[in-house]
Amino acid sequence: MRNADIEREMYCQAVALIEKRYPIGWGGAGVIHTANGHYFTSVSIDTANASAILCIETGAILEAHKYNEKVTHCMCLVREDEKAPYKVLSPCGICQERLRFWGEDVQVAVTTNDDVLQFVTLGELQPYHWTKAYPAHILEHFEE
Repeated sequence: MRNADIEREMYCQAVALIEKRYPIGWGGAGVIHTANGHYFTSVSIDTANASAILCIETGAILEAHKYNEKVTHCMCLVREDEKAPYKVLSPCGICQERLRFWGEDVQVAVTTNDDVLQFVTLGELQPYHWTKAYPAHILEHFEE
């Protein structure tokens, strides 16, 4: 499957989940695509204690780990309310670290000024990642 097809499918799955889970008001969904062609989706946890909140895409990342599938793409999509346009949120630093488990070639959706759906690799997003300070053989077990 072409990257553009995967990215479009991820967007459609995120919109469908948001509209189902959050029919009114704010909504957000995360979508992961794997090398096996699977899609995993997730939402953030609703909790009264803000320190217990997890990123929207965390559940989908954990599903990929659970099934031992290599992540190829990640997207986080939100809207302010049911009348607002959808916005892509670039992965936060913590999610970038979570996704880095699968290497710097993971494609991530990024926020743009013109609302165009755009994906870049983690390597492009983080050209100065801390792992560059170590020889590749030290980090190999993280990318198996």
